Amino acid sequence: MKIANPLAVKGENLACNYLKRKGYRIIERNFRKGYGEIDIVALHPAGLGQAQVLVFVEVKTRTSDLFGPPLEAITPWKIRTLVKTAQYYKLLHPQLPDSLRLDAIGVDFFSNPSPKIEHVKNITE
Repeated sequence: MKIANPLAVKGENLACNYLKRKGYRIIERNFRKGYGEIDIVALHPAGLGQAQVLVFVEVKTRTSDLFGPPLEAITPWKIRTLVKTAQYYKLLHPQLPDSLRLDAIGVDFFSNPSPKIEHVKNITE
């Protein structure tokens, strides 16, 4: 589905490129279910002797700090919706790893000439 906000698209593209550089494999973008959306679904590379992790990523992009840093926009209500949507995604894709994680990436266009990316792993802990 097409995202209407060009800033969101730009932030998600930067987040995908960042994750790819870190060795993640992007499986899907903008998975939507009536009650929620997941910006990025990816596989995190496994360490030695470890299984891959299925990672659901919420991306928040900001051009000013008027409403605070990007990651502050992820509320407990938003996390509950993300968890519910991620569980539904996993039900639809049983072949994917059972190990799941919810991450957040903030893309900040206001602090420097080049965007700043902040990646927080496992935001449900």
